[in-house]
Amino acid sequence: MIVVHHLEHSRSQRILWLLEELGLPYEIKHYARDTKTRLAPPELRAVHPLGKSPVITDGTRVVAESGAIIEYLIDKAGDGPLMPPTAVDARQDYRYWMHYAEGSLMPLLVMKLLFGAVPAKAPFLVRPIARAIDKQVNAMYIGPSLARHVEALAAALEGKTWLVDERLTGADILMSFPMEALRARGGAAIPAVISAYVERFQSRAAYRKALERGGPYTIMR
Repeated sequence: MIVVHHLEHSRSQRILWLLEELGLPYEIKHYARDTKTRLAPPELRAVHPLGKSPVITDGTRVVAESGAIIEYLIDKAGDGPLMPPTAVDARQDYRYWMHYAEGSLMPLLVMKLLFGAVPAKAPFLVRPIARAIDKQVNAMYIGPSLARHVEALAAALEGKTWLVDERLTGADILMSFPMEALRARGGAAIPAVISAYVERFQSRAAYRKALERGGPYTIMR
């Protein structure tokens, strides 16, 4: 039996969505974030040495990292609608998004979150300095970089329903969390084509079922 070691408000929510899309039976072991640090609890280290989520167990096999988990589960399900494209160009596009999600887009969003959280956690006397650093980093690097990503993503989605092959694939599953985070943290600057894409996958029955089973899920700002 597949067990999803599921951390609340985390990227493992998309693994539940994938399993619902695939129709694979699974169980959930729930983990709550530390109320002070907002990090994963130490119990997850008993599953995988990094103590992070998502991670799944399938019998004696432990699989970590979102992209690896998504590929593993799609392969396990066998030939079906979420299998990677076979056409050369579409397969290369699929490979690009599978690397881009966590390799390029998500690090920027995490950086934006972390720098934004520093001023509130800093000692009172140094908060003005922390806010100034946050503002400067956003103005010089994070903001312009995210703007380029938003522009490229909007162009990639223009006229499309899904990212690759005109159907839902593992690339959309992997991209779902950073796209939700981008819309949550990007404000009014997010183009309508990106918001429509997020709303499209959020409206799927399998996505909604995964939310019911997964419990608390809010993109941290």
